[in-house]
Amino acid sequence: MEHHVDITGIAIVTSVALLCGLVLSRLKQPSIVGYIVAGIVLGPGGFGLVSQSESIRTLADLGVLMLLFLVGMELSVKAFQAVWRVALLAVAGQVGLSLAVTALAGLILGWPMERSIVFGFIVALSGTAVAIKMLDDIGELKTETGRVTVGVLIAQDLAFVPMLLITNGMGSGAGLDAGIILKLGAAVAALGGLVWFLSRRERLIVPYGAWFRRNHDVVPLAALALCFTTAALTGLLGLSTAFGAFIAGFALGNSDGRTLALRATHPIQSVLVVVFFLSIGLLIDLRYVWDHLGEVLLLLFVVTLVKTAINVGTLHFLGEPWERAFPAGVIMGSLGEFSFVLAAAGLSIAAIDPQGYQLAVTVIALSWLASPLWLDAAKRFHGLAAGTVVSLRPALRQIYSGEIAVLNRFFAIMLHAASVVVDTIRRITKRDEKP
Repeated sequence: MEHHVDITGIAIVTSVALLCGLVLSRLKQPSIVGYIVAGIVLGPGGFGLVSQSESIRTLADLGVLMLLFLVGMELSVKAFQAVWRVALLAVAGQVGLSLAVTALAGLILGWPMERSIVFGFIVALSGTAVAIKMLDDIGELKTETGRVTVGVLIAQDLAFVPMLLITNGMGSGAGLDAGIILKLGAAVAALGGLVWFLSRRERLIVPYGAWFRRNHDVVPLAALALCFTTAALTGLLGLSTAFGAFIAGFALGNSDGRTLALRATHPIQSVLVVVFFLSIGLLIDLRYVWDHLGEVLLLLFVVTLVKTAINVGTLHFLGEPWERAFPAGVIMGSLGEFSFVLAAAGLSIAAIDPQGYQLAVTVIALSWLASPLWLDAAKRFHGLAAGTVVSLRPALRQIYSGEIAVLNRFFAIMLHAASVVVDTIRRITKRDEKP
């Protein structure tokens, strides 16, 4: 009977997730947001039809590994080589400035150091799927702006690995001790060595590649075995299972088996990734969001504004002209897919309390829902790029001239109405004062 209940729950979850994904896609939103919405609707914060069971948590953990495996397969060393200096320096600046901002906020709000670090990592990462979609929509994916933006996004995905290791390491209770720093150095060295090794050759040759191409039915199992075996090995070494999944995907993605592996494993990856984002939705409490709506919206505005300013300023400081720094920085204004993973990791080590987790995942999801606004801004900056841009203020004044004119008229009307009201009150007062 218990097994029947689990099957019924899975049937409900998959059907509602499909419906929400389709609706959000029709509204030109990332389908991932639809899966989160499905979790909210079905979970304790919604109709309460599904709760976080052990099976869902296990599938969600596998979904994280497959998400990292998929992202690793999508990363191209060749695309990264052309802009690697700017990309790495930009990410270093983004992470450093984000940590500085959250450290200052934590100092004011009395946060522990671990929470400030986790929130700094969350803010530093951008939404790769949203950014790629924006670049494609404005026709900039293959241009210099697109290459710089994609290079920075690749560098962020690479930087996520040490971020996750640091976050998990803080859960030991001893802070960033020598052992954690040693493991982090080993992981970064391994990742850097792999990038260097892959950049020295055209493609890795997959052993028995011809046999795999003749036996397509074995490819999904082989890819899953590579992902989970590498994840298990790095877990045994004390690094992170997520690090192993990412390394496996990165190596396979730069081999001659990339196309075959992507085609064969994509359906499995999609299902597990859906479960991961559903599990995030199950943890969101709508009552909490409604009770703190003002705080959520204010934080969303501040985070996206500060993040965009950091992106634009960092790229321009590194020598990118304003006409490239503006659209690239705006496009990377939304928070990232891996921000969810970092928030969950922060919750698991108690660096973030449940309310802080609610706030973090809500702001991340809303930043994706606000992507049409960022797309509109990116299109305006794209139209401005043909001209000469010398600073931020005149650029904003030029691309938002219509909105500024409307606001000026609105404030003029309000001032006029206020003056009329004041004059009326004065006349009434004087009339009452007459004997």
